[in-house]
Amino acid sequence: MLAAEKQAVWDLLKTASSSLCAYVPRAFAETPAFSDDAESAASAEASDRAAYVSASFGRAGDFANKSAAAPSTQTSASFGRAGDFADTESADPARDESGRSGITLEEVAQKVASCSRCALSKKRTHTVPGMGVPHPAVLVVGEGPGAEEDAQGLPFVGPAGKLLDKMLEAISLSRDTNCYIANIVKCRPPNNRTPLPEEADACISFLEAQIHILKPKLILAAGRTAAQNLLKTTEALSRLRGAFRDYNGIPLLVTYHPSALLRDVSLKRPAWEDLKLFRAELLRLVPDYAKDFIKK
Repeated sequence: MLAAEKQAVWDLLKTASSSLCAYVPRAFAETPAFSDDAESAASAEASDRAAYVSASFGRAGDFANKSAAAPSTQTSASFGRAGDFADTESADPARDESGRSGITLEEVAQKVASCSRCALSKKRTHTVPGMGVPHPAVLVVGEGPGAEEDAQGLPFVGPAGKLLDKMLEAISLSRDTNCYIANIVKCRPPNNRTPLPEEADACISFLEAQIHILKPKLILAAGRTAAQNLLKTTEALSRLRGAFRDYNGIPLLVTYHPSALLRDVSLKRPAWEDLKLFRAELLRLVPDYAKDFIKK
């Protein structure tokens, strides 16, 4: 296959997935560099690819109206089950003043509630989609629900959650006024273990949809699991802390998970340094972010 043919197929897949998701999936954030294959294989591969594209996606114009066709299974498998969020314009055609449109947080929560993609769904009491204000300055992302969260269906309501609330309060943030809190996985892992890679992969499209809807100014990644899954890296937490990273144009800072601070109080001081750095950037981007904050 020629490089130009590969580019054309990639562009078509990007158009299809973006139309289904109502945003550009991270898999298509950067365009890869394509090169020509050997001439002997080009003709057969191009023919196979054309047949596949036609069967799976139809013409690119077919996606102008997202409700016109059902998403293919190949799209779901390749792009984080993007088809779960395909028919968003018809469900919520209204656009608010900020230009947000399509899928809503409520629709994401409904999809989470009916999800059975991985084994975590089998023993959950409640799903835990997230909690906070609809237009937050900050999104906090943790690992996954614990026992209290599973019982209540709300994120960070156990001992670690109480500490998180105090940490956020120290820099004039709260889930009631200017913050939204979510997790990498929406169901509790057994015995609060770290989510398995396949569990995180099965759930990540829900979080990506939430980020697309919320459009936070900054993201605070609490703990190794949140940081590594958002940044798509295997780097250690110690190497990820201390500087802002980029998540699709949104500044992201990594800090310790509150549960780590409960286990090791010596981590509280470096965590506070993280929060001060986070607050400074937040003040630069959103000077009045704390105008509605009320200390409890």
